[in-house]
Amino acid sequence: MPKTVTIDPPKEGDVLYNVEEKVFPDHQAEPGDKAYVFMHTVPFEGSVGLVNMLTATRLQRKGFELTFVLYGPGVLMASAARGYPAVGSEGFPGNLSMNRQLQVLMDEGAKVYACRFAMGALYGMREDDVMPGVMPFSPLDVLDATIQAWRDKALIITTWTV
Repeated sequence: MPKTVTIDPPKEGDVLYNVEEKVFPDHQAEPGDKAYVFMHTVPFEGSVGLVNMLTATRLQRKGFELTFVLYGPGVLMASAARGYPAVGSEGFPGNLSMNRQLQVLMDEGAKVYACRFAMGALYGMREDDVMPGVMPFSPLDVLDATIQAWRDKALIITTWTV
């Protein structure tokens, strides 16, 4: 059967969605509120790593005291040696997006941790191979950070992918 309805395609600048309506209140952190974001995900294997970094940035800007924990393949997000053909050069658009977003988090006051076990045993990274400001920590701290978040009554976001 031939096509019977023709609709003009959208043009650049057309607004297709109601960007004014917000369903939930715009919550802000109350004094002392904390948030922990745990990332066990492979950089560039999907959008989850970057999306969670953007979510973490939004939490921080809402006033939460933010702790960002990288473990498993997540430690690769903090590599200080990323780039091609030279460190710091983008081999493709967005190649350094994770490093840039981690830097934004740290510049705005977040604490960022990377698991030493994942760095050394899994990926052969040295402590000196992570971005300045990222704090290497014991693999035993992954559980203790979770317990600390629970004791702090913090908001916890955990992403676990392989």
